[in-house]
Amino acid sequence: MQRTVVTINSNGRQSASFIRVAAALGWQVRAQMRDLNGIVAQELVDLPNVTVYIGQLEDKKFLDDLFRSAQIAFINTTHWGDEVAVGRALADAAKKANIQHYIYSSMPDHSIYGDDYRSLPLWAPKFTVEQYIRQIGLPATFVYCGIYHNNFTGLDFPLFRMEHKPDGSFLWEAPFHPDQKLPWLDSEHDIGPAVFQLFKEGPRKWNGRRIPLAFAVLTPIQVCKAFSRGLGRPVKYKQGPIKINVPTPIGYREHLSALEDTLGNKRADYFGPELIDDCPGVALELWEGNRDLEEYAREVFPVEEAANGLTWMEEGEVQRQFNGVVGLTEQLNQARL
Repeated sequence: MQRTVVTINSNGRQSASFIRVAAALGWQVRAQMRDLNGIVAQELVDLPNVTVYIGQLEDKKFLDDLFRSAQIAFINTTHWGDEVAVGRALADAAKKANIQHYIYSSMPDHSIYGDDYRSLPLWAPKFTVEQYIRQIGLPATFVYCGIYHNNFTGLDFPLFRMEHKPDGSFLWEAPFHPDQKLPWLDSEHDIGPAVFQLFKEGPRKWNGRRIPLAFAVLTPIQVCKAFSRGLGRPVKYKQGPIKINVPTPIGYREHLSALEDTLGNKRADYFGPELIDDCPGVALELWEGNRDLEEYAREVFPVEEAANGLTWMEEGEVQRQFNGVVGLTEQLNQARL
């Protein structure tokens, strides 16, 4: 059945992943964006079955137009602006338009699980919005996304830097305990199919449910082993404080500080204790074709690194060719002897 689905912040990883799937399968997508800047925005404009709506989420008339006569919505708010106010306005507009299934990308507020847990500033507002959606009676499902494979980078960014060493190896340094279990997913490859399946199965099955979208639960040690297999290079893990070596907005600094304390020092469950038993089983039931971390490291990570201007993969190829020449020379010398 063809449906009309609303998305917002549509050039973000989550929304774009879903739009690619929904549009390819013939659903009509109303994709809100603030502007058309960027490669992803231009890609989505050119997709069949996608109508781009340029407008501000603070504009209630714009929201009414966005939701009018649509049946379903996949909503991922962001921390730009007043996320709680925007989240409530979106839910009100969806309720007014009689949206039949509203999937909201939420995250936990860890402070509700223990007096010594700090809220993560970029996550807690989503939980507040989730509570509002429940209060007004929207038929809704709440997805909690795990750590993106795509977060890893060779650039000097905090928390997920995969640092390239002179000997060709990599080092990931983060505040997580080496044996701490963390949820993972490939955002671009796997969010779209999973959310699409939630819509297909509908609110009769999923209304009110929290869904942990993570296709593997891996410790930092296991993450580095998977990266090592994918890259064919040593990848080591080191537990340590988050290092901030580049200009970083104060809001994100505060988020990293709370993350280091709550998830690192206190080893709180990433999604909170309520979703432990559902992860990764529920996600795997929704979508079996997920891209695991080893495949990501092998097939995607080098491409993204090259797009960011890094050249370690070229240096590795030169080194492999050099090793091959040296090996062949040694064989020839042995043959002459």
